[in-house]
Amino acid sequence: MSRIAFVFPGQGSQTVGMGKDLYDEFEIAKEIYSAADDIMGMHLSAISFDGPAEILTQTHITQPALFVHSYILTRLIGDKIKAHTTAGHSLGEYTANVFAESISFEAGLKLVIKRGNLMKESGSIRPGTMAAIIGLDQNQIEEICNKASEHQIVQPANYNAPGQIVISGDVDAVRRAMKIAKEEPYKARMAKELQVSGAFHSELMMTSSEELRVTLDKTEFKNAAIPVFTNSDAEPVEDKDIIRNSLFRQLMSSVKWQGLTECMIKEFNVSKFYEIGSGKVLTGLIKRINPDVEIHNIGTAEDLKNYNLI
Repeated sequence: MSRIAFVFPGQGSQTVGMGKDLYDEFEIAKEIYSAADDIMGMHLSAISFDGPAEILTQTHITQPALFVHSYILTRLIGDKIKAHTTAGHSLGEYTANVFAESISFEAGLKLVIKRGNLMKESGSIRPGTMAAIIGLDQNQIEEICNKASEHQIVQPANYNAPGQIVISGDVDAVRRAMKIAKEEPYKARMAKELQVSGAFHSELMMTSSEELRVTLDKTEFKNAAIPVFTNSDAEPVEDKDIIRNSLFRQLMSSVKWQGLTECMIKEFNVSKFYEIGSGKVLTGLIKRINPDVEIHNIGTAEDLKNYNLI
């Protein structure tokens, strides 16, 4: 039996104005944004709708904004599309877990707020950065990281798609890796440092992960209603304790998006994906991983109407 997966985007997918059409048209969107504003103690809705972009792109704002937007879309879709499994890229794994009913919306939002604040502060604990390397394979990237480390940390952070891997670690080590990647024998097509506030998905996030664990341990989890494919292991899980531990490990582990997607397709018979949220980042990655699968985007009120969901 062919199956359907809902996937949820992470940072980088945000755009000023996202959610405004939903807010204007649907009462449930107004209610959820109002609840989120109360929990945040600020007008998250106003920043999502009107920006400015330099505020929306700050990690402690971006994360809850994307989370709330995607969650509203799942509520509007309701049971009109039956997903058999779910996953999310980095932050999106929290949205996936709310969709799979392993955590409540309120608990998920509080975790995302905590995560965003910890990631914002991480650079002051130990400065780090990230870089996208295009055109090299996994073995080459790992080899480059080993060469560049020199008693510092630099490691693969996101295995996004074939030839598209992000590295993370100490600033000098990441820049050494970028230089090596562009030289013979590797000759990467591109090595670009990202504008981030820390070395996310690396060992440098250990302190932040331990702080996040305190909040995770106080949060009520339930067994997931459908399997959630984890970033850190690229495997489907339903057990509440494994899910909690996966979210703890995720912040300092690589996002195995390519492996996760391949497992969904080959082992779980997923043939149709729906990217739920702002942008089409995951659509692009999934198409690079397997161009034969069907993938759709639902991010706006117009999309909901086009798919006859409202």
